[in-house]
Amino acid sequence: MLRLAIQKSGRLSDDSLNLIRECGISFINSSLKLKTACTNFPLEILFLRDDDIPGYVADGVADIGIVGQNVLVEEGKQELTVEALGFSKCRLSLAVPKSADYNSISDLNGKNIATSYPNLLQAFLDEQGVQAHIHTISGSVEIAPSIGLAEAICDIVSSGSTLISNGLKEVERVFKSEAVLIANQELPQEKREILEKLLFRVHAVQRARKAKYILLNSPDDKIEEISQLLPSIKAPTVLPLAEEGWSSIHSVVNEDDFWEIIEKIKAAGAQGILVVPIEKMIV
Repeated sequence: MLRLAIQKSGRLSDDSLNLIRECGISFINSSLKLKTACTNFPLEILFLRDDDIPGYVADGVADIGIVGQNVLVEEGKQELTVEALGFSKCRLSLAVPKSADYNSISDLNGKNIATSYPNLLQAFLDEQGVQAHIHTISGSVEIAPSIGLAEAICDIVSSGSTLISNGLKEVERVFKSEAVLIANQELPQEKREILEKLLFRVHAVQRARKAKYILLNSPDDKIEEISQLLPSIKAPTVLPLAEEGWSSIHSVVNEDDFWEIIEKIKAAGAQGILVVPIEKMIV
């Protein structure tokens, strides 16, 4: 049985549980439970505070974990990283009151900055040659300027709505973060094998998220030209249609390149273009 630690609540928790479900792994989730066993895969899920997860994984209490990269680096446990997961993306940013006259990072020299990430903030300030007073607090960092505790804050930002609602403006980006999978470095062979099986499923889900399945109709004399425009795992699939002189072409397109490719194949003569999401993609 492999023990996975995830954040007990919040966006990262939701995204982590969605990934597990997309991997075809079933479990019973309850806000009252601190752990749950999966019913069709040798995995047990532990629900913990996010900043406790790196320590629990390093100590072997949990075998693997999903945590924000910002927490991992703040705790000095970067060596536990297995791979980035591509979701729960955010940034650690400096913010000041909207009314503040801010021109550059040097304006923070001698100022008080409130944060829950003192190590990341100190490293950034050192790089910028800025000397400021860091006040470490847990939670509700955004209220620090309004109560006179600090002239600036350094906190996690996703959409920026929390800053706006508290009368703050983002002025510097300190660190870019996303969810990462971490693992204890001394996993026994049996658990390593389970982890490899889990990673196989995760990779299939990740590939599918970045790709679309595309189907189109093409005149037979345009098949070669259109096929050259379409990327695929090996080569596009070409099937004859009931109407003579026409064929159906199937392929997989990277979502980042989708619209550019669609324009090109349409100009080359493609018709009846259908785009279908992919649930899993195994290569």
